[in-house]
Amino acid sequence: MNLVSPLNFKQLITIGWLLTVCGLSPVWATEPLQVFVSVLPQKHFAEKVGGDQVKAEAMVQPGFSPETYEPTAQQISALSKAHLYVRVGMPFEDAWMKRIQGVNPIILLVDARDGVKLRSLEAHSHQGHAEHQGAMFDPHLWVSPRIAKQMAKQMADTFSQLRPEQSALFNKNYANFAAELDQLDQELVELFKDKQNLKFMVFHPAWGYLADAYGLQQIPIEVEGKEPGAKALATLIDEAKHEQVKTIFVQPQFSQRAAEQVAKAIGGQVVSIDNLAEDYIPNLRKTARLIVGAERE
Repeated sequence: MNLVSPLNFKQLITIGWLLTVCGLSPVWATEPLQVFVSVLPQKHFAEKVGGDQVKAEAMVQPGFSPETYEPTAQQISALSKAHLYVRVGMPFEDAWMKRIQGVNPIILLVDARDGVKLRSLEAHSHQGHAEHQGAMFDPHLWVSPRIAKQMAKQMADTFSQLRPEQSALFNKNYANFAAELDQLDQELVELFKDKQNLKFMVFHPAWGYLADAYGLQQIPIEVEGKEPGAKALATLIDEAKHEQVKTIFVQPQFSQRAAEQVAKAIGGQVVSIDNLAEDYIPNLRKTARLIVGAERE
């Protein structure tokens, strides 16, 4: 008679996680770390730091808005087997964190905002100027290469906690990626050095950390998170003319209608820039050049 109940799957995973944290390596710990992140740039960071020791997946898939995203059943299923979730503070996360923990009580949750000086998310007001929305913090951390470097370091430390035997690899990968980010940062410092207080108009205020890092100012078209009405639109057009704005930047995940109306009224153009693109460094370099008018779409 067998007096010992066989271990169930969750118990095995729990034991495996504990052994890994303690520096031991059960057979299943040789598989890549299953890592979930919120957006595609984070996926890129995880892959640069983790190499072949990490299998990363972003919750928000291409073409979807992280403001209103709902995870799929397939993603929830995959999350039940994941080792780690790194969040950034997107609205959908608050609604889904408890459910994720419900399907995977032992998943390690890490917040990319830890140690980052957060800025308030601004929106265009009815009075016709950009204002900050109280305690609503801007979750678009990654658009600053300096913060991206912090995020990558956090990943290297967390991966090393979960797989201490691979910490040398993670730290080496991080150092290489950090050097690439430092180079990008210096390029942007040089690009923006004569553009202090440059104002650029965007539909959704996703570029605040980039603007803050290099002395720029974004002007959002959104009015309190929504498309502007006729009165607010007229105010925006007046402001764009006053600031001599000729380019309205939009994200592919949002409606372009209001931006096109402003652009038409000022004789300008609408240009798409995507803060959610996975090819992080080339995309940010191109975006910066578009903002200063050094590159055409």
